[in-house]
Amino acid sequence: QAVETGDIFRMCQAKDEPIADWVKLAVTRARATGSPTIFWLDPSRGHDTEIIAKVEKYLPDHDTDGLDIRIMPPLEAMNFSLERVRRGEDAISVTGNVLRDYLTDLFPILELGTSARMLSIVPLLNGGGLFETGAGGSAPKHVQQFLKEGHLRWDSLGEYCALVPSLEMIAVSNNNAKAALLAETLDQAVGVYLENARYPSRKVNEIDNRGSTFYLALYWAQALAAQDKDAGMKERFAGVAAALADNESKITEELLAAQGSAVDMGGYFHADETLMEQTMRPSGVFNGIIDGL
Repeated sequence: QAVETGDIFRMCQAKDEPIADWVKLAVTRARATGSPTIFWLDPSRGHDTEIIAKVEKYLPDHDTDGLDIRIMPPLEAMNFSLERVRRGEDAISVTGNVLRDYLTDLFPILELGTSARMLSIVPLLNGGGLFETGAGGSAPKHVQQFLKEGHLRWDSLGEYCALVPSLEMIAVSNNNAKAALLAETLDQAVGVYLENARYPSRKVNEIDNRGSTFYLALYWAQALAAQDKDAGMKERFAGVAAALADNESKITEELLAAQGSAVDMGGYFHADETLMEQTMRPSGVFNGIIDGL
């Protein structure tokens, strides 16, 4: 690499064990989805040539019968993926982290106009999982408005969605039926949240993140109260659902009343916890119901 004084050179390091696991994950996703699965690797790049050799070494360790798994240079892989997207079809992209970051911004923006509703699920090498959501690239602007007007337009939908597979993983790894039920009902609640367009407004004195969170809590409690798989959970959340529904007007009034003036967070990167709790939980009625759980 040709570098000059003052340049910042980022060297990547790829190790054998993670690459073997990466190939395994690719085959797993190909099998689970039935979609064409493309390794984005360029044989004209020295680094990629080494990775291709390992991919070709580890693929035979897995059952790939009936699967469409290919290795393509990025330009060819992008054209292939875009052609499928235009037809409303899926494609699995198998990439390193830099291309992954680019693709998980690009395709949600093409589909939804923002990357704020992207969800990335990453099984970890030694168990567990990483559930990453998009920020739409605008978090600093959100904080700026929050400090000035007391209105937080951050949409937590990605975080709500990420909780679903988190709970599903707990359910599977621990054989926990309650976690599975929480995941199922949260998924239903997110659907109602979207159908009713309860996401935050960009304008002050309209619904913001706190109001959206109230509605998610309401819909989640209602889903838990409506299910019949767990009588204990049904009974526990029936009262919560009723209390939230009965106090909807009062709670939304209290949440809206907290907007319209500057906010003191007691710090930027390390905000004061007490000040932030007061700011983010301004509804006494809502707090009482949640704390009563």
